[in-house]
Amino acid sequence: EVQLVESGGGLVQAGGSLRLSCTASGFTFDDYVIGWFRQAPGKEREGVSCISGGDGDAYYEASVKGRFTISTDTAKNTVYLQIDNLKGADTGVYYCAANPIGPDPCPPFMDYWGKGTLVTVSS
Repeated sequence: EVQLVESGGGLVQAGGSLRLSCTASGFTFDDYVIGWFRQAPGKEREGVSCISGGDGDAYYEASVKGRFTISTDTAKNTVYLQIDNLKGADTGVYYCAANPIGPDPCPPFMDYWGKGTLVTVSS
C-alpha cells in the first residue's frame, strides 16, 4: 500500500522558517517524482516544488524560487521542503504527492497523495 505522510507544519511568524517532511512507503522511491503542493484558504491547489527520486532533479514554481528548497533522504524515503522567509501568502495546507517519473518534471495530477499538513503564517 502506498503511503505518503506529511509532517512539520505549524504556526510560524512571518519571516520565520519551517521544514516539512514527507515520508513515503509502498513504492520504489527512485522511480517516482515527489512533489509538494499547497492549497491556500479559498484558492485552488497549486504545485510549488517537485524532485525526482531517481536523479534528484528539482523543480520550483516561479513564486517560491529562492525561499523554498526541496531535498531528499533516500535512505529514509523522505522528501523535505525547507521554507524560509515565510510570508502570509504561504499559509495553507501543504500536500505531498507522488507520480511515476515521466516527461513532466512536476505533473499537476499525481497518482498518490498524502493528507496534508497545515502551515499558518502570522504577521
